[in-house]
Amino acid sequence: MNSYELLYILNNELSDEAKDAVVDKLSAVVTDNGGTVDSVEKWGTRRLAYPIDFKTEGYYVLVNFSAPATLPGELERIMRINDAVVRFLIVKR
Repeated sequence: MNSYELLYILNNELSDEAKDAVVDKLSAVVTDNGGTVDSVEKWGTRRLAYPIDFKTEGYYVLVNFSAPATLPGELERIMRINDAVVRFLIVKR
């Protein structure tokens, strides 16, 4: 099992319930595929460095998890499909 860090930005226009649902769904993807979520830090709303799709703010979430080497590819696939995720970055620690 490898240790990873996932930082993603959600659309800030979503309701709080919708943001929590996306965070829970992505954490469930990790656990359902044989990984463990070590921590989830909701950084909250922050200003973006540059406008993305005419938006200047986003909701940042940092997730530390351990998982098999095939899981980051699956997470990327799911986040690319989800319209709530504006940007994401997965880094192996």
